[in-house]
Amino acid sequence: MEPLGNALPGALAELLRSASLSPGKVDFAWKAAVGVSMQRVTAVRLEGDVLLVDAASAQWAREVTRSGHIILPRLQKLLGDGTVKEIRARAPEAERTPRRPRGRQT
Repeated sequence: MEPLGNALPGALAELLRSASLSPGKVDFAWKAAVGVSMQRVTAVRLEGDVLLVDAASAQWAREVTRSGHIILPRLQKLLGDGTVKEIRARAPEAERTPRRPRGRQT
């Protein structure tokens, strides 16, 4: 007999894949894939097959990008292989603005 904890991820994935695609389903899958800590500092939305992740800071956006190779297969398992093909993380607008290079002004 297999422990219940081993069966739950597969059962959850099966339930999610069979439900119709909605923002709530994407949010739920995101939380299941990344955990509560990262979910609290991000907001996600699916545009086509690209998951756009708005992060609370540039540091969190880098963490999402750095962890993408782990997160993407989890999302694909929960939502179906073709649903999400890419994850794009963004920092808040204020932190995305390019800074001027330092140096001498003439």
